[in-house]
Amino acid sequence: MIERLDVTENKYKELQEELMKPEVLNNVQKTKELSKELADLEETVMAYRDYKKIMQEIEDAKEMVKDPELKEMAKEELDRLEEEKKKKEQELEILLIPKDPNDTKNVIVEIRGAAGGDEANIFAGDLFRMYSKYAEKEGFKIEMINAEEGTAGGFSQVEFMVKGNSVYSKLKYESGSHRVQRVPVTESNGRIQTSTATVLVMPEVEDVNVEIDPKDLRIDIYRSSGCGGQGVNTTDSAVRITHLPTNTVVTCQNERSQIQNKEQAMKVLKARLYEAELRRQEEELGSARRNKIGTGDRAEKIRTYNYPQNRVTDHRIGYTTNNLDRVMNGQLDDIIEALIMEDQKRKLAGETE
Repeated sequence: MIERLDVTENKYKELQEELMKPEVLNNVQKTKELSKELADLEETVMAYRDYKKIMQEIEDAKEMVKDPELKEMAKEELDRLEEEKKKKEQELEILLIPKDPNDTKNVIVEIRGAAGGDEANIFAGDLFRMYSKYAEKEGFKIEMINAEEGTAGGFSQVEFMVKGNSVYSKLKYESGSHRVQRVPVTESNGRIQTSTATVLVMPEVEDVNVEIDPKDLRIDIYRSSGCGGQGVNTTDSAVRITHLPTNTVVTCQNERSQIQNKEQAMKVLKARLYEAELRRQEEELGSARRNKIGTGDRAEKIRTYNYPQNRVTDHRIGYTTNNLDRVMNGQLDDIIEALIMEDQKRKLAGETE
């Protein structure tokens, strides 16, 4: 671990020196790239320097123990420092876990009503509201891309972008099948039913990540439908893009402008193709994918929302909370934090196996 930390600190120093060179300072793009690389290493380097300071203080305390007059005080100080050392080592282990390069990115979220008809669509709407409330609380911004409303409320499908600081690192575990157990508003006999909605969270990708040949695209323009604001359904502004090699279809009708809808649809298409490639690579890794908490597989039932018992259970980590009302109001912090900690624990175990 110390060897890896020394390498990291040396790299940090090299980047600092590189950023001071006039030819770099005059190159905005290069400065931006190196500054980001430096920022990514900073937390680890600062923690390592704290660790080295603690180690030096331990050596000093050991010397003080030899002095009869300072022995008792030095022993107490040594015990405190040993505990601090242990905590700092645990922190450094986590910081040395390879970072997901997508963690800092914005995300595109797609929610679909699945099993359960109208109730599934209503639940999809509830999940959209939950994520909207969470985004608002975190200071993230939501931009609608496409929404197909359900006949009884909610959405049969809704797509939106979440922008902010390291959004993907927080929401990447949400992909999968979400199950709700409650008495639907559409149920006249008062019986509890089980319905599902699927969530797919994809990192926003730049042009350099995904190359798309225009010849592989079929673009259809048509009139928008549904609720989208005054004038949205009076012109042929909705866009449907089909990626022919993969038969991936993306629709966007939220913007009034055909050009804006096309730009948004292309963002979603690139994100879907990128996410599909990530899953393909993970399938090749086999065990690495099995150890991963969030696979992005729609069929994987990840969480149950039980309304009669006000309970939420995340099946991947066995986490249960009896605060469903708060969770549905965007209070997702405890669940997300538990998922992050379990993911770190599994990665650490994987490195030591």
